[in-house]
Amino acid sequence: MYIEKIKLTNFRNYKQLDLNLNKNINIIYGNNAQGKTNILESIFLCSFGKSFRTSKEKEMIKFNEKNSIVEIFYQKKDRNGKIKIEIGDKKQIYLNGIKIKKLSELLGNINIVIFTPDDINILKEGPANRRRFLDMMIGQLRPSYVYNLNMYLKTIEQRNNYLRQIKEENKPEEMLEIWDEKLADYGEKIFNYRNEFIEKISKRINQIHNGITENKEELKIEYISNCEKKDTYLKILKERRKLDIIKGFTTKGVHRDDFMIYINGKEVNVYGSQGQNRTVILSLKLSELNVVYEEIGEYPILLLDDFMSELDEERRKNFLNNIKDTQVILTGTEKIDLPNLEYNLYNIKKGEVLL
Repeated sequence: MYIEKIKLTNFRNYKQLDLNLNKNINIIYGNNAQGKTNILESIFLCSFGKSFRTSKEKEMIKFNEKNSIVEIFYQKKDRNGKIKIEIGDKKQIYLNGIKIKKLSELLGNINIVIFTPDDINILKEGPANRRRFLDMMIGQLRPSYVYNLNMYLKTIEQRNNYLRQIKEENKPEEMLEIWDEKLADYGEKIFNYRNEFIEKISKRINQIHNGITENKEELKIEYISNCEKKDTYLKILKERRKLDIIKGFTTKGVHRDDFMIYINGKEVNVYGSQGQNRTVILSLKLSELNVVYEEIGEYPILLLDDFMSELDEERRKNFLNNIKDTQVILTGTEKIDLPNLEYNLYNIKKGEVLL
């Protein structure tokens, strides 16, 4: 799988961009705030239907313009395709010229793995970041996961509203059983998906990390949940009902699940150095890349936003040896020389490509 061409109209700081890409490695370089990350954002937008930088879609429209258009032309092993997204008063998405009705129709057409400087927060900050990583990975491979997750979150919202009504309006507690049953049903399905993919990552991450660190560190990943079975979750909801009513929200469930990564038996987010945390994230992302490959039979596109500066020369070389047969689109402030590898260079300045 690879992207052939990107066309941008009034997207961020680009008035017009028509960019042909190498099917192997593409290096987009230039000073800060010139538009490098905007190109990666346009690819992410066509993969997931949203930005990884903002929830306000109008921020992606060039200043003083009314609408923006992003077009991605791509090749997969069995077909080629085109995704077009128009952002104006509302967002419209077209797949091969046909307007889609549901976001699930977009997911999985362009499979990507993205690494940004903020991804260190997957380890450093709270469980919400780690759940988001899982949700994004599984969502582009299993559309039914997105449905079950959305239904679970909708049910949580309804249950929380009723918990507050019990507290404030003395509504009967027994009615909670309706939402408890639904939560436990969706929760078990979500757990099974997440546990499956954590196991897939677990089989790969230590081997990949050994390759990057030259066998100096042992990596282990562990999924943490108390919702493995529907009956177990129902029991927990019942036991915590009084507490949930007092607090006004559901205190346990897959919406609070987590996973931990250990280096040589120690939690990396607590005991690991900045360099170790950065390398673990790369190992995690490469594991994701391999999981996607085994699911769909071809490698996803790897987007790397300003990551080379975070690695020393040895780790950079070891990392690049792990991404063969994959289209890579990376950004950075400096021109990079990659001996013995096929790549294109693009110098970006003020929303234009300099030849």
